[in-house]
Amino acid sequence: MPLNLAGGGALLCALLCAISSLFASVGAEDPYRFFTWNVTYGDIYPLGVRQQGILINGQFPGPDIHSVTNENLIINVYNSLDEPFLISWSGIQQRRNSFVDGVYGTTCPIPPRRNFTYILQVKDQIGSFYYFPSLAFHKAAGGFGGIRILSRPRIPVPFPDPAGDYTVLIGDWYKSNHTTLKAHLDRGKKLPFPDGILINGRGPNGYYLTVEQGKTYRLRISNVGLQNSLNFRIQNHKLKLVEVEGTHTLQTTYSSLDVHVGQSYSVLVTADQPGQDYYIVVSSRFTSQVLTTTGVLHYSNSAGPVSGPPPGGPTIQIDWSLNQARSIRTNLTASGPRPNPQGSYHYGLINLTKTYVLASSAGQVNGKQRYGVNSVSFVPADTPLKLADYFKISGVFRVGSISDRPTGGGLYTDTSVLGADYRGFVEFVFQNDEDIVQSWHLDGYSFFVVGMDGGQWTTASRNSYNLRDAVARCTTQVYPKSWTAIHVALDNVGMWNLRTEFWARQYLGQQLYLRVYTDSTSLRDEFPIPKNALLCGRASGRRTRPL
Repeated sequence: MPLNLAGGGALLCALLCAISSLFASVGAEDPYRFFTWNVTYGDIYPLGVRQQGILINGQFPGPDIHSVTNENLIINVYNSLDEPFLISWSGIQQRRNSFVDGVYGTTCPIPPRRNFTYILQVKDQIGSFYYFPSLAFHKAAGGFGGIRILSRPRIPVPFPDPAGDYTVLIGDWYKSNHTTLKAHLDRGKKLPFPDGILINGRGPNGYYLTVEQGKTYRLRISNVGLQNSLNFRIQNHKLKLVEVEGTHTLQTTYSSLDVHVGQSYSVLVTADQPGQDYYIVVSSRFTSQVLTTTGVLHYSNSAGPVSGPPPGGPTIQIDWSLNQARSIRTNLTASGPRPNPQGSYHYGLINLTKTYVLASSAGQVNGKQRYGVNSVSFVPADTPLKLADYFKISGVFRVGSISDRPTGGGLYTDTSVLGADYRGFVEFVFQNDEDIVQSWHLDGYSFFVVGMDGGQWTTASRNSYNLRDAVARCTTQVYPKSWTAIHVALDNVGMWNLRTEFWARQYLGQQLYLRVYTDSTSLRDEFPIPKNALLCGRASGRRTRPL
């Protein structure tokens, strides 16, 4: 059946009325923003060779989402690809609504030639995030874009309005099509070294940003790549860090900034140099072969092009990066999404209810490369786990199918789900015994990065924790042969993906789901399944719910 983007008006109208009724019934009266996206394949040439890219409304990268705290985002996604497709919203907490998180453990894929309307609310959030395609290896083809959530007009922001506000998506890139890379992984091989680095979908000297002398600009930098930590810098200019994944930070100035895979940072850059052009530089970190790409910061009164070599940056220095990470702290006096100061939540005074220690590992299972957590290499079930939980379908997953401590055994496959109690205050320790920098992300939450150091974590490691002004974010790095500890208040019921942001490792098993559970059926704790939810696997043929 052909896809008709213009048709179905009555159906869409009925759906939007139903959406409005749903939000009204739970007391949400915030504004709505409506988006219609058509996802297609298209030819792209970011590194000079033709590739099959994933475009949204013909754009690579996809369009930015601009929103304000608490707004409702109605995003109607038409899948014009020849395979199932899903979009996930990295850093958007989906309060009480993991059904629309957009990963296979929670949401059925959008079939080819079909559409699905995401109903999101950016509840009690501000900051810089991004979206991306979560299935197969689509992330290697595009389909990603920036998300910004502005503060409500009456909430003070701890710096003057910038003259411009720009999304800067950086990431490593391959000349091979995503289908080729996926087939390579399916054969049990490791992902090869990338071919280059992109800035907003463009290769060397393809990104161009015009500024006016004397003015200050905000850059929202997200690393949307597949595996490499990247260093961002601008020739002769300083970067003033002001926000990290929804948290206003102490306004520390850096000459360059490490952005690990999946992370987002906001910096202020003042055009305070003589009027000419300057290099914007992004280079790989912790790699024996250093990849570098450049863009251009162009002064509107420029007297000449960029000159000299691009400024060098750090390459393999771990201590430099670790010290920078420790220097990123919360601005305790700044307001977050609400008018109360970010430091009014005294996380360091709350007793922990449980500790989870998660160790990554790599190995072979049945002669093929796999990755795992606490010896379990995740394999998707035939039904999204959240739907199986909601409809009480047995045999899809088992809570406790992964240990909350490393077992020391060899890798094996399972659909790994950790159980957690609603309203608990827990500690996760990411133990990295491998010789690479890793990056971990938790959907549905913002967590406090309380500590990171080398060696093995022990309970004595808590003596070095920052229990006062640790930054709250959703993605954190773990350095080689090191650990990182986070604290998180489990105030969001649902089934939440906890994963590496190294996309080949995620695809081959380094992920799990955290089931935050309550037996309450109150809308104050969790929304019911969306009326328009797609149903698949063993949930096919079930009914969602009457409105």
